[in-house]
Amino acid sequence: MASIATMFLLLSLSFLCVSAQQKHPTIINLGTTISPSSDKYPRSWPSPSGLFEFGFYDQAAGNGRVGFAIGVWLVGVDQITVVWTANRDHPLIASNATTLTLEHDGTLWLVDENGNKSKLIANDALPPATSASMLDDGNFVLYHKSQRIWESFDYPTDTIVGGQVLHSGGQLFSSISETDHSTGRFHLNMQKDGNLVLYPVNNEDTGIDAYWSSGTYNNAGFNLYLYLNKTSGNLAIINGTNHERVTIVNDQDSYSSDVHSSHDNETVQNGTVYRATLNANGIFRLYSHAINKTNGSAGEPNLLWWALKDPCEVKGFCGFNSFCTFFDDQPNCLCLPGSDFVDSSKKTLGCLRNYSDVGCIHGKENITLYGLNQMENVNCEDFPYSVESMSMEDCKNSCLEDCNCGAAFFQRGFCNKRKLPLRYVRRQSSGSNEYSTNAFFKVGKNTTNEAVNETLTNMNMMPPREQVITSKNDLTHIIVLALGLVIFSCVSIAISCFYISKIRVLRYKRLRDIKGQFGILLTDQDHEDLTLRVFSYYELKRATSGFKEELGRGSFGAVYRGSLNKGRKLVAVKRLEKLIDEGEREFRAEMRAIGRTNHKNLVRLIGYCVEDSKRLLVYEYMSNGSLADLLFKQAQRPYWEERVRIAIDVAKGIHYLHEECKSPIIHCDIKPQNILMDDFWTAKISDFGLAKLLMPDQTRTFTGVRGTRGYLAPEWHKNTPVTVKADVYSYGIVLLEIICCRRNLEINVPNVEELVLSSWVYKCFADRELDKLVVGEDQVERRTLENMVKVGLWCIQDEQVLRPSMKSVVLMLEGITDIASPPCPTSSSSV
Repeated sequence: MASIATMFLLLSLSFLCVSAQQKHPTIINLGTTISPSSDKYPRSWPSPSGLFEFGFYDQAAGNGRVGFAIGVWLVGVDQITVVWTANRDHPLIASNATTLTLEHDGTLWLVDENGNKSKLIANDALPPATSASMLDDGNFVLYHKSQRIWESFDYPTDTIVGGQVLHSGGQLFSSISETDHSTGRFHLNMQKDGNLVLYPVNNEDTGIDAYWSSGTYNNAGFNLYLYLNKTSGNLAIINGTNHERVTIVNDQDSYSSDVHSSHDNETVQNGTVYRATLNANGIFRLYSHAINKTNGSAGEPNLLWWALKDPCEVKGFCGFNSFCTFFDDQPNCLCLPGSDFVDSSKKTLGCLRNYSDVGCIHGKENITLYGLNQMENVNCEDFPYSVESMSMEDCKNSCLEDCNCGAAFFQRGFCNKRKLPLRYVRRQSSGSNEYSTNAFFKVGKNTTNEAVNETLTNMNMMPPREQVITSKNDLTHIIVLALGLVIFSCVSIAISCFYISKIRVLRYKRLRDIKGQFGILLTDQDHEDLTLRVFSYYELKRATSGFKEELGRGSFGAVYRGSLNKGRKLVAVKRLEKLIDEGEREFRAEMRAIGRTNHKNLVRLIGYCVEDSKRLLVYEYMSNGSLADLLFKQAQRPYWEERVRIAIDVAKGIHYLHEECKSPIIHCDIKPQNILMDDFWTAKISDFGLAKLLMPDQTRTFTGVRGTRGYLAPEWHKNTPVTVKADVYSYGIVLLEIICCRRNLEINVPNVEELVLSSWVYKCFADRELDKLVVGEDQVERRTLENMVKVGLWCIQDEQVLRPSMKSVVLMLEGITDIASPPCPTSSSSV
């Protein structure tokens, strides 16, 4: 009997020992290796139960490439569920001969097929690891002796699992897709004020950008954090001071008081794995996976809770100038009127305007070139730049005449005008009463409504037809009125034709006289192209009060303030004083170049004067001086948002010269002194005296050195053709000056390395110290700063082929396209 009892006791102890061993993590010793190829090494390090694994997994990138990434996943019967990825934005591992080894120096080394080594965890402050473990709760841990020195739970990507905490200030970033775990378009922020908020990325994370929150704000100082309870599956926000629950995010009543369990295998014992994931579509969801007791793997995900049910409520789900709606119970992105998809195969990237922005006339839009398309039940959740009380018809006309207005939203007697690009636009079905908004979108007159109507038809959203007139009295009145208008129009046209013919005869005589005086300056084609007013020298002398008030002086003359129409219209009169060869060429170049342009970011040429040896040009008056005055002579820096807007304005002006003119124009002298500011602080490019006009099919030209030292592209000093990329280089220098509010070459600097701005900017970029460029400016948005610096550094590359086009520059500055990290500019960009 005693022997039976002894045997039973030994069996019991043996069972307890085995159970105890299962509770302890599997130790990964120094010298252990894994590899995607399973021929020599295992592909992963499993947890004790085999429920989680750390290692190489297959991943498909958005560009179609397939390779391997390193991370932690939940093992399922048919597929894995990735819950954490290391270095998620690094290029995929291409070779299956790559190895990952916990080497004897205590570092996880990644070695490719060529023997090149890189650290998986680049943290030199860590003590050397003596071992590692993949725990049963999904946490991958490095140990120094018995102390945890690093764990994946502290660096979540898009998911937290049961037992994991998202600390105050911590964030989850969505993946690009289910198969590409690179950083996506949305993030969840456990804010330091205690509020858990969802935002689109690349924004300032303000209230207008948020599309969901837990409503637990005003708890700053209590160190609130998000915790996913591994036993109950509750997502709870916890007070870090007293460890009390503030709220349960997923609105469940039950809650386990065991906030920080020390048992890593509790998940396995509980029979259920919980995870909360910020999905690629921007919705935060809570899932459970039942554990299969037979093979220990996780079952299919069971959706328990979601922050939003409607993906169209996710701000940024659709990109700029597009809106979200449902079609066949699926969210769909469509372009707003007046725009086309950036990439029709990736509709969430948004849309670009499909008509040319040709500029203002006397401060108002040229309404003959534009129309408005109307849509109902459309809401835009971004801030308008203008809100006024008016009728719907006045709202339409106000937007049509406003150079800044891309769309107007009329609601309850108020007109909300917004600039392009539009964001956060959402449309509901016509049966919904949530919004009672009429939206009017500016489109080009040459843009047909077929695409818009096709879109609306597909979405069952055709606009209401015009009312059919059935009353006979109404019909009679309309016929009488129409006949009256026809008669009046005929008389008006006859009178107009008479006066126009007389004016043309007089104009032709005057131009013939000018051509006779000026020889080959203006060809017949030039006269046809230039729709400018011809002034007499006496008119301009009187307009400037005898050239009394000088606004500025250049190489070939001075600019004076003047007024026309009895003082009602201010102008700037440029009088060329050195007419020997170069001055004559400058006058001809400026006439031929700017006389053919019409854009809101170019200074408008109103007219000219050619009398004997006198040469004068008349421009619109720019009341706020030059960009150089704004950046270099002000005691206080312009606001950051203002500088960003100016940088985009200048880029759009140069893009127009390069790609939207009938004949491409190389400005040749882009610099802050030649960028002027109007009454509304709109940046406009001026001084086309050095411009080079290309033929429509010409892309490059040979010419002498033109421009200003410090802004000259390297090709000016070589015997190579000059292209529009010379302007791109100059713009890059100007962009860096806009960012830092200082000249490219500055003598009075505290450190020698700051002497040349372009070199210093790259050093700050490479050292991840961009804050040095904007010291003392709290309103600067970090992502925008980094993007602007990247664009500037790409523009000043020594090789022309590396510089982007100005169209690409505009897209990058507006956040529509991604920006790669630029290489170091060569020394030639420094002077």
